[in-house]
Amino acid sequence: MAVKAANRVAAGLSTPRQLRWKLPLIPGRDSMCRNIRTLFNFEPPATDLEIRASALQFVRKLSGFTNPSKANEAAFDQAVDEVTKSAQRLIFSLETNSPPKNREVEAAKARARSAERYAS
Repeated sequence: MAVKAANRVAAGLSTPRQLRWKLPLIPGRDSMCRNIRTLFNFEPPATDLEIRASALQFVRKLSGFTNPSKANEAAFDQAVDEVTKSAQRLIFSLETNSPPKNREVEAAKARARSAERYAS
């Protein structure tokens, strides 16, 4: 079911409220990554959905909650919103002289590093 929901997000068919704690399926990545990825200086640029997914991972890591209780839900949601806004401000205000990285090339490099690391 999580995959179907993630696909609906990627297709723009669900509201953020319905998928509050589900990460979108990002091409070349797992739907539930364990580390936050670099989002700056890529072509195409990071989407608002990717930035929110990183903010969600950050708040999950800090709080220790994947799904907060009803008592903590409002604080959790507010934190995700605030971190998302801060991350957007940061990413959109950064400047660099280096050319943007290609997502597919970087994903291939990561797969090669992983294959080397876990080779039997």
